[in-house]
Amino acid sequence: MEFGKVTAEELEQTDFTLPPDPAVNATVLKPFKGKTKFYIGCAKWGRPDWVGKIYPKGTKPKDFLEHYARIFNCIEFNAVFYRMPFPTDVMKWKEKVPKGFLFCPKFVDTITHRKRLKNVEFETGKFLEAITEFKDNLGPIFLMPHPQMSPKQKDTLFEFIGKFPRDLDMFVEMRHPQWYDGPGGYNMELYDFLKAQKRGTIITDATGRRDCVHMHLSTPECFIRFVGNSLHPTDYTRIDEWVQRIKQWMEQGLKTCYFFMHQHEELHSPELIKYLIVELNKHCGTDIPEPVLLYEQGKKGKGGTLF
Repeated sequence: MEFGKVTAEELEQTDFTLPPDPAVNATVLKPFKGKTKFYIGCAKWGRPDWVGKIYPKGTKPKDFLEHYARIFNCIEFNAVFYRMPFPTDVMKWKEKVPKGFLFCPKFVDTITHRKRLKNVEFETGKFLEAITEFKDNLGPIFLMPHPQMSPKQKDTLFEFIGKFPRDLDMFVEMRHPQWYDGPGGYNMELYDFLKAQKRGTIITDATGRRDCVHMHLSTPECFIRFVGNSLHPTDYTRIDEWVQRIKQWMEQGLKTCYFFMHQHEELHSPELIKYLIVELNKHCGTDIPEPVLLYEQGKKGKGGTLF
């Protein structure tokens, strides 16, 4: 993942401190009976360099998804951003995962980047026709409009979100810097709209775009996209701080936490996910099974199951 990538010198100079919570979070986080649900995963499963790390030695590419879904309970499904899926594609993917596993698909680029949310009724219909075949394996849909879409195009954005089926969950990430202008660090007109529509905000923690770490929650859920730097020491201290913030949100009434791990070299994502799980269990009272790193365990058989 290239978003937010910086030079080694810039990395050493970056202040990774998480911003304080905005006051509006208290309006959506309310104590409830029950426990926070966790969905933790990566952005792709097709990693040959994970064979021998989390996939058993000898695993074939056609079996990667099946093994991935034994280890993680969700995926930030970016593959469909690059090509409109067919219902038959979705049914094949669904067959390979267990009950409770969630695909969180990103809108196809024809909708968000080529046509920029305008006159996309046909494309949106085709997209929904396919992804709804996930059925109970469908998680929230990930909307990232074109990075050039600024608040000047808010009417187009609001119209698209307002017309989207209410029975499907959606989280929204904005890339244009003007959405983060102002003393609060987030466009409050957008925030109020998402809150009213019961659509979630995405918080992306990337080194070169600290404005995207805005910390605003418009629903009692968080959707965190963490972009690490190949297991640099700051990756671990950043995770430490996230664990403490998630703990705070849990105490205030966080219902669901989606946490997706990215690295500029995705090879290293499993190690950092394991560290995240260990720290969550230590500090947040969770009991999430750790993924097994086969090279650490000296095992040649099946990997561990995360959930």
